[in-house]
Amino acid sequence: MSNEFWEKKPIGRVLSVSGSEARIGLFADALQSAANSDDATLTVGKFLGIVRNRSLLVGIISQVSTEVPLLVREEGYHGVASIDLMGELISGDVAGDPHFLRGVTSYPAIRSAAVMLGTAELRMIYNGDKSAGIELGCLQQDMMVKAYANIHDMINKHFAILGSTGVGKSSGLASLLRQILAARPDLRIFLLDAHNEYANCFGDSALVVSPANLKLPFWLFTFEELLEVIFSGRQGSAEEVEILTELVPLAKVLYQQTKDGPVARRSKAADYSLDTPVPYRLKDLLALIDERMGKLENRSSRMNHRRLITRIEAVSNDPRYNFMFTDANIGGDTMAELLRHLFRWRPDGKPMTVMQLAGIPSEIVDAVVSVLCRMAFDFGLWSNGAIPLLFVCEEAHRYVSADRSLGFQPTRRALSRIAKEGRKYKVFLGLVTQRPAEIDANIVSQCSTLLAMRLANDRDQEVLAAAASDAATNLLRFLPSLGPREAFAFGAGIPMPTLFTFPELPAAFIPGVQAVSDEPAPESTNDQVIDSAIERWRGALMAKRLLEGAR
Repeated sequence: MSNEFWEKKPIGRVLSVSGSEARIGLFADALQSAANSDDATLTVGKFLGIVRNRSLLVGIISQVSTEVPLLVREEGYHGVASIDLMGELISGDVAGDPHFLRGVTSYPAIRSAAVMLGTAELRMIYNGDKSAGIELGCLQQDMMVKAYANIHDMINKHFAILGSTGVGKSSGLASLLRQILAARPDLRIFLLDAHNEYANCFGDSALVVSPANLKLPFWLFTFEELLEVIFSGRQGSAEEVEILTELVPLAKVLYQQTKDGPVARRSKAADYSLDTPVPYRLKDLLALIDERMGKLENRSSRMNHRRLITRIEAVSNDPRYNFMFTDANIGGDTMAELLRHLFRWRPDGKPMTVMQLAGIPSEIVDAVVSVLCRMAFDFGLWSNGAIPLLFVCEEAHRYVSADRSLGFQPTRRALSRIAKEGRKYKVFLGLVTQRPAEIDANIVSQCSTLLAMRLANDRDQEVLAAAASDAATNLLRFLPSLGPREAFAFGAGIPMPTLFTFPELPAAFIPGVQAVSDEPAPESTNDQVIDSAIERWRGALMAKRLLEGAR
């Protein structure tokens, strides 16, 4: 650190120190200078430094007042500022540059000089090692300074973006993921797009998957997930569940015997669990149910079998479920192909997958998300982390609610497993939500880097206060007044608690914005859209009627 810096004129001196907080007595000329400055230098959120031996302690102003006790004023001070100590700039040797360390190793002494931090010092703090950093945006306290995050700490230890609706959360996420794509070409990103708003955000770098081009075969679903589909999110009857419990493994055996031929080792039902991800044909399962029904004499038991057959046929014939049942009776082990496709084993210039969920029937969205989360983790587990994968979950409060009685439990378990164990297998988690108070606190606690945007709800702010370090707690007072795209970041990936503004994205990359032609659509196109909508509308209602009739 240069000698010129140590010769900066002090704006005040330390009056008291308590834990991570210091109170600074301010000189009259410093207050006058701040009053005449357009950027209000001495105000909440700005930075001060305290000179200490060969280091400069760095703090953020949390309170400023001119209500000064008489004894303090008699010592020549005309104002008092409270600062939260965050870290220190350590002076290098004669040839070395100063470097920033989080935390304080040497606390300030009474009457130590306090100085303003300029752009040069802030760059030393926030720019850090750019080779391992991604640009978050501009520092709110000094727009000339770029705020960087350590990409390895941020991703490897999970992160979360929290903020109310309409504060720029989606744009912030898109900006962040674009930076990650550029900085980590080895990483694959899988984004759960709850509202189909990210299709255009990543240009040619992302594969957009929707129910129209997704093939997620029903046999990849665990038994719990399959029940969620067959019974449309309701509790299945004990008799029908028992029938499936016995016959699903037999259907797997039938397929395997057909595939291997008569000379192969004869498979048995005991070889397969209900959740073993091996193919079987829907027609084999229905035939087994029908065969068993034909051997029954009890009318009530026969009705249970008939009702189950009707239920399965209604679901499999529903056009909204085509992504699960298109090839249900053909068979074929497509698991390897699906894993390569979804998780971009060979990216071909598209290392990211945007999974659009809005077209999936609402009653089975949770089951589909459960399958995707589980497959992401298991792929990392059984491949020994061959491909680093960042799994980003929007609307996270829906899947891991703080109320454990809500939601689909397999989805909760799958996401929890990624949060708790995923980093061991290079499966990392990014959570996005506007309701942090409604997320399971155990999941949030696994996210070591938090980016909080405007939050007006007291309960949401309490969640952040519990996650923040003591030194950052005072900064949470800014949350209700943050502007669009502004965020408060803290945690493992951030040099020190940071207020910054996400960059404004080009119009073509803003989430939810689709390319629009100035030319009106031809009437024939409008007619096709209407006819298609009516056909899907009626088809869905007919399928729903069949399902209700089967209950």
